[in-house]
Amino acid sequence: MRIVLVDDHALFRDGVGALLEAWGHTVVGQAANGTEAIALVDRVLPELVLMDVRMPGPSGVETTKLIRARHPDIAIVMLTVSEDEDDLFNAIKAGAQGYLQKNLESAQFRLMLGAVERGEAAITPATAARILDEFQHPERVRADPDRLTDREVEVLRLVTTGLRNKEIAATLGITENTAKFHLKNILEKLHAESRVELATRAVREGLVERG
Repeated sequence: MRIVLVDDHALFRDGVGALLEAWGHTVVGQAANGTEAIALVDRVLPELVLMDVRMPGPSGVETTKLIRARHPDIAIVMLTVSEDEDDLFNAIKAGAQGYLQKNLESAQFRLMLGAVERGEAAITPATAARILDEFQHPERVRADPDRLTDREVEVLRLVTTGLRNKEIAATLGITENTAKFHLKNILEKLHAESRVELATRAVREGLVERG
């Protein structure tokens, strides 16, 4: 495969690049941040982008969303140290085809790359279990969207896009404390325990329109 590496650590990029080349893949470019990644992908049109989650400037999740919008046929797999569930689910919602930890064994990493070549998801069994656990809650009461105010629906929609409280406040022209207040009310009304659960259920149950 023709692969682009996106990570703010040059030594890590070089190490992974050498491994990929040894396995017969071609590294067609490297980028240190999201801005560089978008320009590079536009220019070289790789088959796969291996993307870090947390980088200076646009995050890996934001960059993934932008690249997928411009090049829906290019596969993007997150390769990260982050075990944060927010990062995992936001990356998947942004269009990532996989989510791999950097402490992955090389043999398993090679298997995951093979999955991408076959058009499958690059997700380890442990990560798959986390995703299934998030989606399988039959004992929970189905949320009633009619209980939300118009402003709360706006906040909920922005939560599902992965925005943080500060970004939600800026988008809606309200204070960060007001955004937190709305989020607290939404969590209570929908009987959700975290913003990850909230975003997942909102998309799954059609509480907000898909963008």
